[in-house]
Parts: sequence; structure tokens; C-alpha cells
Amino acid sequence: MEPNSSSAPFHNSRVRVPTISPTTPSQTHNFLFTQLLFFLFLFTATASATFASNFRPLYSQHCNDVVPNSNTSHSNSLLADIGSGYFTGGDRLFGQNPNRTGLNFKKRVSFRAYYVGSIIRGTLHLKERSAPVMSQHFDLNGYYSDSAKKLCMVGTGSPISSGGFKFLVVLKLNYPKNSSVYDSLVTGTLESIAEKNYFEPISILGLSQKSGYQPTFIGKGRLNGSLIGYDGGDSLALDSLSVSSHGFCMFLRYDGLERYELEYGTDCWGVNCSPLGGDVGYVPTFFVFRRTWCENGKFQMLLGFPDSRFRKFGGFPFEPRTTFIAEGQWIEKENRVLAVACRILNFTESLTNAVVGDCSTRLSFRLPARLSLRNRSSSVGQIWSNRTVNDSGYFGKIGFHSASGRLMSILDYKYEFTVYDTLRKTCDEKKSGGGKGKKYPDEHSLDIGLDMTVKNSKGQTGWGYASPLYVDGDRIHSSVVNISYELHFTHGFNFFGQGSLATTKVSAEGIYDRENGNLCMIACRHILSKDQNLIEKDMLDCGMKINLQFSPLDATNRRSVNGTIESTRRKSDPLYFEPMELSSSSITKYQATNSISRINLENVMVLISNTLACVFVGWQLYYVKKHPGVLPFISIVMCFVLILGYMIPLLSNFGAMFVPNRSWQDKFLGTGEWLKVNEVIVSALMLVAFVLQLRLLQLTWSSRQGEGSLKGLMDSERKVLYATLPLYIAGALITWLVHPSMDTHHSSYRPFHGLLNHGNHLPIHLFRHQHTLWDDLKSYAGFVLDGFLLPQILLNLFFNSGEKALAISFYFGTTMIRLLPHAYDLYRAHTYPWVHAFKNIYANPGSDFYSTAWNVIIPCGGLLFAAIVFLQQKFGGRCILPKRFTDLV
Repeated sequence: MEPNSSSAPFHNSRVRVPTISPTTPSQTHNFLFTQLLFFLFLFTATASATFASNFRPLYSQHCNDVVPNSNTSHSNSLLADIGSGYFTGGDRLFGQNPNRTGLNFKKRVSFRAYYVGSIIRGTLHLKERSAPVMSQHFDLNGYYSDSAKKLCMVGTGSPISSGGFKFLVVLKLNYPKNSSVYDSLVTGTLESIAEKNYFEPISILGLSQKSGYQPTFIGKGRLNGSLIGYDGGDSLALDSLSVSSHGFCMFLRYDGLERYELEYGTDCWGVNCSPLGGDVGYVPTFFVFRRTWCENGKFQMLLGFPDSRFRKFGGFPFEPRTTFIAEGQWIEKENRVLAVACRILNFTESLTNAVVGDCSTRLSFRLPARLSLRNRSSSVGQIWSNRTVNDSGYFGKIGFHSASGRLMSILDYKYEFTVYDTLRKTCDEKKSGGGKGKKYPDEHSLDIGLDMTVKNSKGQTGWGYASPLYVDGDRIHSSVVNISYELHFTHGFNFFGQGSLATTKVSAEGIYDRENGNLCMIACRHILSKDQNLIEKDMLDCGMKINLQFSPLDATNRRSVNGTIESTRRKSDPLYFEPMELSSSSITKYQATNSISRINLENVMVLISNTLACVFVGWQLYYVKKHPGVLPFISIVMCFVLILGYMIPLLSNFGAMFVPNRSWQDKFLGTGEWLKVNEVIVSALMLVAFVLQLRLLQLTWSSRQGEGSLKGLMDSERKVLYATLPLYIAGALITWLVHPSMDTHHSSYRPFHGLLNHGNHLPIHLFRHQHTLWDDLKSYAGFVLDGFLLPQILLNLFFNSGEKALAISFYFGTTMIRLLPHAYDLYRAHTYPWVHAFKNIYANPGSDFYSTAWNVIIPCGGLLFAAIVFLQQKFGGRCILPKRFTDLV
């Protein structure tokens, strides 16, 4: 059992209360509360009685021979939970064909149980990520025998594939009688006990969580002398673990499921180097571990050696053929770990026969006190066999290392810069002379972390990110400082040619000149090559040079960094690669600060525009009150367009106000609460405008009723509808058809790359918002609203109306409200070229079409419509047509 430990952090007015009389509603409240408790008790008692009537006959039939009712007792020491487990069988449950021989790292068993009186209630989850049906869930009830260490339960499960019919099942588990390495396994079966929805029996294997663990190999000298080949380098003491005083146990907690890359040495030639032997069909390239017990530096853990298909988000890969159970100790005097690892045996026929044995594997690791360009491993170690060379199962020494970013953030590692003298002359020649008078990113600021676009000589494009690792603290006498980086090339093309991995990590070290923004570095990458035994060997290629040029902090260009990464090897060298261009559009702190000011300004602009919208609609209502005779000449279609224009964003904002999750931009800029308040105010103003528009529609509609002399108006309105509705529908269909290629400049920003300012810097990657069809349709609705005067123009045209139906302040003011965002967007694109990585409040691309072309077309069209309405209301509805066409309309 793991010790309980809290998570470590990362770094007068008086009110008069009226007296309550004896007949106040509080008595009524108490009475209702008493009734509620009574009905709750009655419901629980009824449910318990129903459960007992169904449970006991099933249990007696299927479990009495395992754990009789009369022999059960409540055991406070029971820890029946299974956190890591594996299963076989039950293929029908998961909709797949039986496969008894292949390795499967995607199977998971978890079991949670608790006492209700003397009865144990539990939940069993079976997961099979590679199957059509991924998960099955069972609710179980039963009894546990402390003397026999057995648990038997019956219950039901409703898998996805059962068509709504429940499975009746019995679960039988055997727990170890002792608590040691050899007594670590829980075995059992899950069987179907009904003909309907029958499935084949399932075998279960898990790790016991039993308390009172008794170490088998720790103490009494049983671990002494086991370590071989210890390199004697300086190791980090765990008293530098700043986040907690729990020392080594806390270290194991932080580093769980971290990948430890295996390094096969030259002494593997001619012998079996795999710790798994030759039965699994591959030689592992890494392992992961999971802590299961730890006290005072003594521990038990699971070691897993999966193949390349493993992904750690699925949990620990408890495949018995590739899993070790290890027991060890932190040796404080030597600042290292020594452990014995045992295999799981006898599980091929049935998991219920599995035992722990073959404890001939040894493991040792330490934490290097210093890191450097060629050694970025936060922990290093060895695995070896305690057998002799001629024994079956022997394997040679295997090194391993991990570059855990989590460890670097909590442990006090030192860093040694080794290439400063080599680079000084080369980098002096690269200095740019145009940097005088400019201010470039500070080496300790967030601005030197970046997301990268990578382009090779063939024009192929890839992506990655770069994070500073350590900076030399001496910056008093010179603007040139030592700096080290981690670069991750994540996806795109094969970055470094043949033999490279799709995702490549590069270590770099060099000098940064704060006066001209130049960063010049030597870089190293790990290359995995296979020898004739098909064993991957780790090689280090340090023949790489990186040169980056940062833009000044106040630069207006969107590209903040330009540079190259190139090989210093000859072209004939197998490790040579063609130069690649690096660029970045990451947001600097200066730009982020300006964006905060911009967002505040846009908030004010939105409030003003929505307030004016209410004013202009109110002015139109006042106008028709003074001139009620113009009401029938207002287009009903136009009123509907305006109403829909307010209703769509109202519905969107209504949902957003009640969703607690804020966008990453809001959290980064610290504007989340203000934006939420602003959304409420804006929504309230839009609601007022919406109600006023509804009132205008109601007045216009009422004025058309019972007016026989105005029958021609309704005919004209139908013509308007017949003319505009197909036009609007056609526009929506075009938007839907071109949606895959619609990507305005507002959605084309590069990912923002931030850094945690916590000693060692860690990257945070925040990717672009995916442009959805709904986003495009909302933008199209905004475009329709920009042309809200079109139905009014057509009504005036068809009816040849010269009535001054619309107040000039209404149609011209509303037009300006719709067009000003486009003018502002042109200004914003020129003044804030990085702006589209942050939230847009005013001129939001989710509410209209925004691009350089649309920002010109829409204002011109809107002003043209307003001018036409002005002319129609002064000279007649058909004044815009040539005289020869006036009688044809």
C-alpha cells in the first residue's frame, strides 16, 4: 500500500436579522426535510430488500462452494482493489476473434471494492483498446473469506454489444496469503452464469494491493555486491528534491510511466541481449515502470518492456510475458538504486496458474549530478542478468537513460557548457550589424521559447518546438551568454534523412547575443541503427549547427525568428543532411502585452456598437410612432433578417456564458473574468436590440392586416421573398461546399508556444482552433446581415414606393455599425500582424467574412445599399432603373 501523501505544489457592516415567530416557514421547511429523509430511508430499505432477494439465491448457487455465507467476516485489512491487471478470453464481449498467442498491451483490468456491512460491493472494468467494443463494466456483490483469502461475487453487466440485455456473471478471485515479491499476484475468473448472452470464461491476473508488505530481498545484505559496472560518476542526492520531504518515494511518484530508452552495448554480440528472451518476437527499445509500494526508500514496482505500439496514456502495459515485479532500495550513501526483478511464470495455459519466479535480473540507476550537451539524461542505469554466460536466460549489460522533463523541474541539476570556445569565433562572424538601437528578447524571458516551421530543400514543411533548458547566470560583463536548448521536431517529413525517426529530439548548446538577437548553437541527436542481430544501437551525432536570428521585440512583422539547421559533415557522410530553414511566428511578451490593450479596446468598441444598435432601432420605433403611415412600407423580410442577425449570436453567447472552461488565450492573458462580464453585458444589449426589432416587426405586420388598398404590398413582399430566399440558400450551399478550403487569415495563425517560468523551462503547446462548418455558416449569416437593406431595396423597387419608411439614422447608422468592423480589421492586420493567435472580440471572424478582399467589398456594398435607399425614398423606388425598364418590374 502506498503511503498517504499530499500532492506537492510547484511552486464591517452589521446586518439586522429579523426574529422568527413560532409559525414561520422554517417549521414547514423542517417538516418537508423530515418527509424527504423518510422517503429516502423507505426507498433505500426497499432497494436493499430487493437486492437481497435477488442476490442471495444467485450467490448460494454459484459461490457457496468458494466462500460460504456462514464463514464470511468483515476484514478491515482487505485491499481487494486491482489497479494494474491483464485478462484473456471473453472475445465475444469485445466483438473480436480469439487470439491466444499474440502480445496485447491494450488490455486493462481494474477492480474497485468496498464493504456495505458484511457484503462487498465492487465494480470491474475490462478494457480492450484494439477491439471494436473497447470497454465492459460489471457491478458485483459478494463475500470475502479472510482465512481462505478468496473473494466470490455475483452481478450483472450491460456491454455495448448486448442490445440492452444484461449479463449474469460470477467473479472468483484468489488473493495471496502473504505479502512479498513471490506473493504479489491476484488471479481469478469471470464467468457467464446464464444461457442468454453467454460468453466464454475470462481469466484475470492482477497485482495485489495487500497491506503489510514484507520485502524479500531488501536487508540482511541480500542486495550487497549485486551492482556491476558502476561507473562511479557523481550522483545527485535526493535531498535536493525541493517539492517534498518524502525523498525517493516522491521521486518514484513523479517519474511513473516515463520512457527509459535502452542502450545495447558492444558486449551484446553473440549473446541474447534481450531481458525478455527470444519468445516475444522483438528486442525491446525502452521500458516503463509503475510504483506499487514505497516506504523509507524501499520499494516495489512493476517494470514493463512493451513494443513500439505502446502509448502511456493507456496506463501501465501489464502483459505478463513482458512484465517484471521488482523490489529494491535507495542506497543513500551512494545516491543510487539497486533492485532485483522477477518474472511472471506459468501463465501460458491459464492466468490462474501464474506465479512469480526467476529473480535473476538486476537493475541499478542513479541521477547524474551534471548535465551537458552530450548527456541530457536526468537518470541513467543498467539492467543485467545475475546468471553466468552459459546459463539459459542470460543477457549482457543493457544501459538505459531518461530525459524526464518532470525530474528536471523538481531536482537541482547542474549544467556544464562545453562548446563555448569552439563557437565563439564562428558565431562572431554571424553577427548582424543592423541590430543597434533595437531591443531583442532577454535570455531569461518567455520570448526565447518558440514553435517552429521547418522547411527542407525540397519544399516540404514540418513542425516542431524549441525550449531553453539552462542559461548561464553571469550576464554582468557581457551581452553574450551561454544557453542550452531542447528542440523537438514533431511531425511533417523525415527531418534528417534515412534512418531518422518521424519525431526527433535534438539537444543544442551555444551562445546568445542579446544585443543583436543572434543565437548560434552546436546540436546533437540520437540515431538508432540496427546491427546484424537486429538490435538497435544508440549513436550520437553532434555534427549539426543551428543559427537563429530573433526579431526585435517591437517588430511588426509576423515572423519573429528565422534561421537554419545544417550538417557540418561532408556530403559523402551517411549522416549528412541538406540544410533546413527554421522560422517561427511565436508571440513575444511585448506582443502579448499589446494584445491585452487591444482586447480591452475591442471590448469597449463592442459595447459601444451594441449600445448604438439599440439606439438606432429605438430611433426607428420613435420615427414610426410619429409617422405611423410609413409602417406598411417597411420590408418584413428585412425585419426577419435583422432579428435572425441578433438571435444567432444571442444563442451562441448564452451557451458560452454557462460553460466554465475558458480558452487558453484568456488564461494566458489573465482576461477571462473580464471577458465573461463583458459577454453578459453584450448579451443583455443584444437582447434589448432583439426585442426592439421584434417590436418593429410586430408593428409592421399589424399595419399590413385588413388594408385592402395595400394588397399590392403583400404581393411585392412575396416577390422579395422569392428573390432573396433562393439567393440566401444558394450562398449557404456554396459556403457548405467550399468549407474544406475556407480558411480566412484569422484562423491561420501558428501555435503559441509558452514556457513555465520554473527553474527549468518546460514547453506548453497550444494548437490552433479547428475551423468548423458551423463557424463558416455563422460567418455567412454575418455576411447576410451586412446586406440587410437588400430586401427593403427590392420592396421599394417592386412596389415603386417612394415613402420614407426608414429613418436615415436607422439605416445609415446600422450600416455603419456593420461596416466599421471591416475597416478596423484592415487597420488591425497592419498594426497587429500577430493578432490572430489571440481572441478577437471586435471584428470576430466567427461572425462575418474577414479578409483583405471582403474588407473592401462589404463596406463598398453596404454604402451602395444605403445610398440606393436614400435615393429611393427621395425620388421613388424605381429611380435607380433606366426609364425603359421601369414598366417591366
